[in-house]
Amino acid sequence: MDDARQEIFFNIINRFVGLHSRDAARKTKNDTDCEYPFVAMDPRQVFAQIEFVARHLGADPDAPRAAQPRFLDIGCGIGNILLIAEQFGFDVHGIEKDEYPFGVAQRLIGEERISQADIWSYQGLADFDVLYYFRPFSGREQQLRFEKLVEEKMRTGAILIANHKNSEAISADRRFARLSPALPIWQKNGR
Repeated sequence: MDDARQEIFFNIINRFVGLHSRDAARKTKNDTDCEYPFVAMDPRQVFAQIEFVARHLGADPDAPRAAQPRFLDIGCGIGNILLIAEQFGFDVHGIEKDEYPFGVAQRLIGEERISQADIWSYQGLADFDVLYYFRPFSGREQQLRFEKLVEEKMRTGAILIANHKNSEAISADRRFARLSPALPIWQKNGR
C-alpha cells in the first residue's frame, strides 16, 4: 500500500480512537494528579514498533506458530494497541485499572484477555514475551518507580517497548540491549 493510502487508514484509526479518548478522559476514575486517563499513542509509531518486534521474533500472522509470542499492554486503555499487535501475530493481553477504558478493551479484545488490575499489585509481568507501555504516570517519581518495577519483574529474554520513559538508566544497565537505535525497544538479556 502506498504512503497516501496508508495515511488515510491511520487518520481513520485516529478518529475512532480519539472518540474513546475523550470519553475516557471525561469518565476517568484515575487520580489525575499523578495518573493519566487513557491517552492514545500515535498509531504510526506503534505500528512501526510492533512491526519491528514481530520481525525480530519471527511472528507471522499468516503462518502462526503453535505458541504465539505473548504480548502485554500495561495500561492498555481501550485496547487499540492490542488490536495492532494481534494483527502481527501476537497472543495479546492487557491490564487496565480505569473502569471505562477497561470495559471498552474487554468488549474489543475479549474478557479473558483483559484484566482490571493495578500495576502495583499485578503479578504476571514475567509471563510475557513482549511488554508495552505508554507512560501511565504524570508524576516523575511514580513513573520512575513504575519503570524500575517493570524492568525488574520482566523475564530474561523478554522485549520492552517503552514509550516516553523518564529514566535513561536502562541504557547503562548491562541486563538490557537496545534493539533499535530509532525506536524505544530493549531486550532483557540477563538478571
